[in-house]
Amino acid sequence: MDAPARTIPQSPRAEATRQRILDAALTEFAAHGLAGARVDEIAARAGANKRMLYAYFGNKEDLWVAVLEAAYAHKREEERALQVDGLPPAEAMARLVRFNLRYTARHPEFVALLNQENLHRAAYLARSERVPALYSPLLESLSEVLRRGAEEGVFRPGADPMQAYITLVSLGHFYVSNLHTLSAIFGAGLGAEAAIAAREAHAVEVVLGWLRP
Repeated sequence: MDAPARTIPQSPRAEATRQRILDAALTEFAAHGLAGARVDEIAARAGANKRMLYAYFGNKEDLWVAVLEAAYAHKREEERALQVDGLPPAEAMARLVRFNLRYTARHPEFVALLNQENLHRAAYLARSERVPALYSPLLESLSEVLRRGAEEGVFRPGADPMQAYITLVSLGHFYVSNLHTLSAIFGAGLGAEAAIAAREAHAVEVVLGWLRP
């Protein structure tokens, strides 16, 4: 049976309910993935009913897309607050590296969502126009940082902003998403603050070393 058409909350109370549903869905999806998550459990966590969930989001797959969009938007909001455009180029890159590692470590639910969506080959993320739009300004900002760095002689010219961003994100994401297996393999507590700080320093060194002329 088709889900009811979605409605947009018109009051603060309705918007609060919608946000509770999103928060509950994030917890449920991060723990169980799209296939394993239960709409009944999401509604119960949110203190709502399934009718409201369907009214606001459409169906479970649409809710999954909304949760992905909200998760990416939250990260980009914090990333924008770094204001790297006003920093010296090397400090701007170092700050982006540190932020991405620390954000990933603070938000394992973000890692879980991305890992799940990659299992789906980004089939649901491909429906979103919002997420790609979030990253266009980021690449523009990063391009400007790299340009300034090359002009000042601290970065090599011609560094690709997309490759730079993928590299600095992956240095943190791989570490956090494989934290437990790597800890078991190497007999090290890689989730400890000292270990994360050491990884942070290494990641900064790797990125700045790659950019060095």
